[in-house]
Amino acid sequence: MTRGHGPTVRRRRLASELRRLREAAELTIDEVGEKLECSASKISRIETGHVGVTPRDARDMLELYGITGDEQEALVQLAREARKRGWWQAYNEVFTGAFVGLEADASSLRAFQALLVPGLLQTERYARAVIRAMRPDAPEAEVERRVAARMARQQLLADPSPPEYWAVIDEAVVHRVVGGADVMAEQLARLVEVGQLPHVTIQVVPFGAGAHPGMEGPFLILGFPEQIDPDVVYVDSTTSGLYLEMAADVRRYSLMFDHLRAAALKPDDSIHLIAEAGRRYRNK
Repeated sequence: MTRGHGPTVRRRRLASELRRLREAAELTIDEVGEKLECSASKISRIETGHVGVTPRDARDMLELYGITGDEQEALVQLAREARKRGWWQAYNEVFTGAFVGLEADASSLRAFQALLVPGLLQTERYARAVIRAMRPDAPEAEVERRVAARMARQQLLADPSPPEYWAVIDEAVVHRVVGGADVMAEQLARLVEVGQLPHVTIQVVPFGAGAHPGMEGPFLILGFPEQIDPDVVYVDSTTSGLYLEMAADVRRYSLMFDHLRAAALKPDDSIHLIAEAGRRYRNK
């Protein structure tokens, strides 16, 4: 696929443009809602990308902002393209929000995890053990659905035009036994294998590095190929995720990631540490 051309990124781009054009027309959200006979909260959700916008609504908003002709048609077409279904919508009970759509369209992904193997690198058995531990009351069918969704996400790294993926993990991830020694041996072998791919870099922050910037929690920086689509930081939690798009926030997390890369072992040494740990699990 061509990176940066999926429906989620197009919706985000359209939302940003509609907000810019409203501000240029010197209209408030309340005034737009009143003139278009809809709620101000609907306009707000459209402008933040939380809901899609129909081509008709886009046209009405653009006419109100004085946008006509080719410029209007180009943005209405963007509204049509933003409504196309992505593969992840088959798992809409698992994937809430825009995260997977943005991930699928990113040209670069920079991930930090202190407790777990990142989702894109998990084996099926490791993922199942993690999901069961984090959702102890979930029925078996829900666990399996979530595992299947996570495995489907991983096709991203096998894409003919994959994103550049750089994962930094704390050494604790390698030593925490998730699912038993056999599962861990398989999982670490997967990390070694994936770490050989030209578009994947894996680094380990060793215990000897001491305190580091990632100790406040996991995060992912998503980069996009076109300048019109600014980077996004996704800060993960067990129940939901927080998106940070302000330039100052993205800069702060980019700096944190640079510090983490510097504190980590070199990629070759990291793979060696992971492989050694894998051998110890196999011998247990």
